[in-house]
Amino acid sequence: MSTSDRFEKSVLLGAPREHVWRAVSLAENFGSWFGADFDGPFIAGAQLTGTIEPTSVDPAVARMQQPYAGKRFEFQVVEIDPMKSFSFRWHPYAIDEGLDYSAEPMTLIEFALRDETGGTRVRISESGFDQLPMARRKEAFAAEEGGWTHQCELLRKYLAMHPAA
Repeated sequence: MSTSDRFEKSVLLGAPREHVWRAVSLAENFGSWFGADFDGPFIAGAQLTGTIEPTSVDPAVARMQQPYAGKRFEFQVVEIDPMKSFSFRWHPYAIDEGLDYSAEPMTLIEFALRDETGGTRVRISESGFDQLPMARRKEAFAAEEGGWTHQCELLRKYLAMHPAA
């Protein structure tokens, strides 16, 4: 599913829901596969700062993330519904050191988990792009959509490397 304001990714992971849940809802685990370090735990309502730290699960993706290592970003945990869903907000594709993104609206990223034959289905959606300044909207959408495609595979690899995550 894709529009100008929202896209959705879906991946079937060959792992029990409880393992997938820990991989997406615990800041340390999320950061390991995603490629970030967070200054606190994921708690509903928490305002965190993330710092790009290249992923530990895929050397090729880590090389793509390396130019952004040390880049800080805002991360606002919206909701945590244990074993079901996790959502947060951030400024998408906020990579230009010369720009202040703090006045821009944030997009909403939602993870939804459900049991399915063969493992756990994870649906990841990001919405709110139509609120972004026109000058960045299209580029941010394209970067995020491609980025979440990579992140689905990183999550799969993380779970394979940490079967009891």
